[in-house]
Amino acid sequence: MLQITSAALSEIKRMQHSRDQPNSSFRLDIIEGGCAGYCYRFTLCDRTTERDRQWKIQDLCVLVDEACLLYLENLRLDYAEDLMGGGFRFHDPTLSNTCSCGLSFSLPSIDTE
Repeated sequence: MLQITSAALSEIKRMQHSRDQPNSSFRLDIIEGGCAGYCYRFTLCDRTTERDRQWKIQDLCVLVDEACLLYLENLRLDYAEDLMGGGFRFHDPTLSNTCSCGLSFSLPSIDTE
């Protein structure tokens, strides 16, 4: 099951308030891109679609398109500050093919044709 750490949750809440979207939902997707083929994308949004699955983590509404659910099942989203600045960290122990920068990954079971 998708996990969002307390640090990530705090940063998402900070983003919602700084963008005047305190009641927005947190949408998490997998999109084509990056040097390994796929990457994570998240947005704050106010709309849902028929394909969305939603649940609450504390008081945050999380939206995931049903096509991505299987691939986000073991994901842990964290937020950390380091010498390079702050940022979200995506950790999925089931991914075996990631790029050297760690921002993209491949999913061999997804057919892109």
